[in-house]
Amino acid sequence: MTDSQNPFDALGGGGFDMNALLQQAQQLQEQLASAQDQLAQATVEGSVAGGAVTVTLSGIGELRAVSIQPGTVDGDDSESLSDLGDLIVAAFRDAKARADELAQGAMGGFGEALGGGGDSGGPLGFGLPGQG
Repeated sequence: MTDSQNPFDALGGGGFDMNALLQQAQQLQEQLASAQDQLAQATVEGSVAGGAVTVTLSGIGELRAVSIQPGTVDGDDSESLSDLGDLIVAAFRDAKARADELAQGAMGGFGEALGGGGDSGGPLGFGLPGQG
C-alpha cells in the first residue's frame, strides 16, 4: 500500500462518506433528545393497597407527587408511621418499574442503533461492506 492510497478503500465502495455518517449521528442525537424530553414530560403512577398510597413519577423517574388516602394509617404510633413509610416505598417501586418500562419503550431503538443489535447492520444502523 502506498502513502497516497485512501485507507478506506479497503472497506469497498471506493471510499467512506464521513458527511453521511455525521448527518446520521446528528439525526440520531436529535431523536434521542426528543425522546428524553417526552419522557421528562410524561407521568406514571404506582399504587399499593388498593390505591391507599399512590406515587407519581415523571417518565425519567423524578418524584412528582405522593397521595395518601385518608384513613390509610392511624398515625398515632411509630408502627403505623413505619407501615406508611413501607407503603410509600412500595408505591414508589411500582411507579419506578412503570417509568422504566416507559423509558425502555421510548429508548429501546436507540440501544440497537448504537450497539448494532438486531438487523441494523452495525453501530449507528449501517453496515460496513465485507463485515457482515
